[in-house]
Amino acid sequence: MNHDSNASFVNEEQKKHFHYMTETPVSRLILSLAIPTIISMLVTNLYNTADTWFVSSLGTSASGAVSIVFSLMAIYQAIGFMFGHGAGSNISRKLGAGDIDIVKTYSSSSFFYSILVSSLISILGLVFMDPLLHLLGSTSTILPFARQYVFWILISGPFLSVSCVLNNILRYEGHANFAMIGLTTGGILNIIGDPLFMFHLGMGVSGAGISTAISQFISFLILLSMYRKKEIVSSFHISAVSTRSILIFSIISCGFPSLLRQSLNSISTVILNHQAAFYGDAAIAAMGIVTKMIMFLVSLAIGICQGMQPVVSFNYGAALYERVRKGFRFTFIFGSLLLFVFSILSFIFAPELIAWFRDDAEVIQIGTTALRLQCISCLFMSYSISAGMLFQSTGVSGTATFLSALRAGILYIPLILILPGFLGILGIELAQPVADILAILISIPITEKFLKELHQRAVATLPQQ
Repeated sequence: MNHDSNASFVNEEQKKHFHYMTETPVSRLILSLAIPTIISMLVTNLYNTADTWFVSSLGTSASGAVSIVFSLMAIYQAIGFMFGHGAGSNISRKLGAGDIDIVKTYSSSSFFYSILVSSLISILGLVFMDPLLHLLGSTSTILPFARQYVFWILISGPFLSVSCVLNNILRYEGHANFAMIGLTTGGILNIIGDPLFMFHLGMGVSGAGISTAISQFISFLILLSMYRKKEIVSSFHISAVSTRSILIFSIISCGFPSLLRQSLNSISTVILNHQAAFYGDAAIAAMGIVTKMIMFLVSLAIGICQGMQPVVSFNYGAALYERVRKGFRFTFIFGSLLLFVFSILSFIFAPELIAWFRDDAEVIQIGTTALRLQCISCLFMSYSISAGMLFQSTGVSGTATFLSALRAGILYIPLILILPGFLGILGIELAQPVADILAILISIPITEKFLKELHQRAVATLPQQ
């Protein structure tokens, strides 16, 4: 089959890129897209971790403030991921099917709608700052520090959301290297800016917030500049924004699993903070540090999966179903190997890692147990992460939404509310790993059934190829 026979390529670069996405060996293609994505995610998590590390030097309550505000940042990311993944998944499948003309409408709509929604959240957050921080789980001792930090997060939040849109569309078009440049530059600037603003300029917690805001703005500008390159199909024009309900629904439905996943992460973090508050600021700080560290580990698997997403979407749109199956299998196996190595290392050196952030005996004790328990569940998480992204990338939104809700919502929230009543602080430490293992067990039969259906489609289309 001549897969580009119906495609109206704008230039030769786009035609070459189409063949690259549909003919390159799947494992090599995923790795080429995953490596810059993993680097981007590690640097992004590193600069989030840098905030925690530098602010922790100001005290346990200051460290708790970063943990509190982190859930707000997750909301901005949720908005960006919803519009970015929603548009990106559609764009990639349209490019695979050769439907170039509709791409500008998807990209423009997601870009401007994300600005609108995230700006509204910032305005409401600035007006109702203290009630928001209490809602996020702030204690009276954490509140003064949280106020200083959250102001700058609210100011820069829209840039964070839109950067997520720009990043994801670039990835789904198969240009993860361009996305990496914008994200890593911002992350490195934040790591440099934290000590500069906090200590050299004496701005304390506010300095960490200012550094984060500046880095997010610069990342936004760099990512936006990438769309001037000839091989990029997507563009952003206010005149191309669609008000058609069917197109908006296609973006939101494909992106909703990302919104739900990030929103539930934020909500579960708030619940975690409230549950941990019963045991003091040390518990909030310890669980916040562990959450950041586990995100750092999981980002390895997510990075591989995000390398898989454009491959799966593109080839699904081109009706190359066997390549979709191969892409999933390679992704979860390679992701499992990465998680195995780093989870074992984190398990062994858990006390030293926690102490690196906060040299407080109580924080180290709580954090070490929680980190080791979550490292055990991390050994198997690659499958469930890969499964959720497989369904999202192929436009099977209902299943993707359900799988996305398992880890941080359907399973975790009841566990974090119930287990501490029976097990105390151990219940808080156990809730996430138990939720992770249950999510994996549920995702396996659902995913294997879908993969079998893809094989049947591949066999059915074989005579025409």
